Amino acid sequence: MKCHVKLSRIAFAFTSLVWQASCNNKPAETEKKLPEKVTFTEHIAPVLYQNCTICHRPGGNGHFDLVTYAEAKEYGPSLAYVTKNRLMPPWPADPHYTEFIGQRVMSDYDISLIENWVKQGMAEGPQDKMPALPQYPAGGSMIGTPDLILPLKPYLIKANTSDHFLLVKVPFELPRDTFASVIEFVAGPHDVVHHVNGDMIKYEFDKKKDVFAGEQITDMVEDSTIQMGFAKLQLQNDDGSWPVLQKSVVNYLPGVFALKYPEGIGGYRLPRKGAFLLNDLHYGFTKKDVTDSSHINIFFSRTPPDRPVQEFQLGTLGVSPVEPDLIIQPNTVKKVYSRYTVPQDISIITINPHMHLLGKSFKGYALTPKGDTIRLIDIPRWDFNWQYFYTFKKMVKIPAGSTIVAEGVYDNTTENHNNPFNPPQLVRDRNGSMKATDEMFQFIITYLPYKEGDENISLETH
Repeated sequence: MKCHVKLSRIAFAFTSLVWQASCNNKPAETEKKLPEKVTFTEHIAPVLYQNCTICHRPGGNGHFDLVTYAEAKEYGPSLAYVTKNRLMPPWPADPHYTEFIGQRVMSDYDISLIENWVKQGMAEGPQDKMPALPQYPAGGSMIGTPDLILPLKPYLIKANTSDHFLLVKVPFELPRDTFASVIEFVAGPHDVVHHVNGDMIKYEFDKKKDVFAGEQITDMVEDSTIQMGFAKLQLQNDDGSWPVLQKSVVNYLPGVFALKYPEGIGGYRLPRKGAFLLNDLHYGFTKKDVTDSSHINIFFSRTPPDRPVQEFQLGTLGVSPVEPDLIIQPNTVKKVYSRYTVPQDISIITINPHMHLLGKSFKGYALTPKGDTIRLIDIPRWDFNWQYFYTFKKMVKIPAGSTIVAEGVYDNTTENHNNPFNPPQLVRDRNGSMKATDEMFQFIITYLPYKEGDENISLETH
């Protein structure tokens, strides 16, 4: 469903949920006068701590740190460039079209602070003005301290120049059946782990004696069929029957954070015996041998989810086809769309647009039976490196009979600097191939069946 490639430019790996940032300048902000002398301790450190250091710190998933004066000074000119051009913080969605929880859009004032600091020679400033670094979760989590950490079996990724896919089993046994509010995947080498799509296997306690039996990792190339891989992992019950499989429980893309909804919405029932099945763990190329030490964080919940979320997707492998087709001839720019009419009232919580390297723009909206347009998302400049799960501030009601529309534009010319082929070649959707050099077009919708008043329920949890 999702995949990712290694970043092709300065990789400021900011995330998007830890602090709230305004998408528009507030009147007080725009009227604020810039200081005559900008210093790191007084002005720049607070901006970096607000926007950057959740990832760019020791133990974070950024490729370098931006905590100290020396670190910020080293990257100062780059900071000024990427913020002024709004390449960073990475927030591809147009904040004026739709607002989401935790969107990372820096104010003009903060951007000007960084620019002036660099122009003035990047002064350090008085030490007594230096703010304290915020407290961050341990264990690589982006949302808090987990109750349980399940490590994946370490895996050596040899230096290579191609995509690599694994099937991975992460077994667990608990003292009793319980509930989880969030299940979070934490990547080991963030520049090599591209994506994860994971399900949960739920064993009945007396039908599986040893959930740890069998291999935990199998190569999807060496084992030419999924069935061969499943056999090596020994996923079946002891009597040969198949356990219950709950789909799409743990997923990952670089820049994506685990989704935590208000109490009673979402969440999972965990069996005493079970396993997470990463039905594709995708690695990209690496110039050197790297050992993956990824793990799964579990956050327990005392109460069962009253309203488990549901999901469908438009486009590739989804409920509606890509039209006219996803065959993109070389040296062309092509527009496609996918449309789906919902049969019942639904409350949309989270959306995830997905394209590959030729993606140029993406837009999603709904057309109601009364002729109204409900805005969902507009990404005018698609960035394959940042593919978020966008969560609305409040649920969005889509009335029965409304048509959800996804529109995408693909650029298969040399003007597209992310084009994997030079000269351009024919690129298409190959039956849902997850290779970055093939293409996909998906609009993934996480929703609940509508209940009166859903549109007034805040989805913000902090």
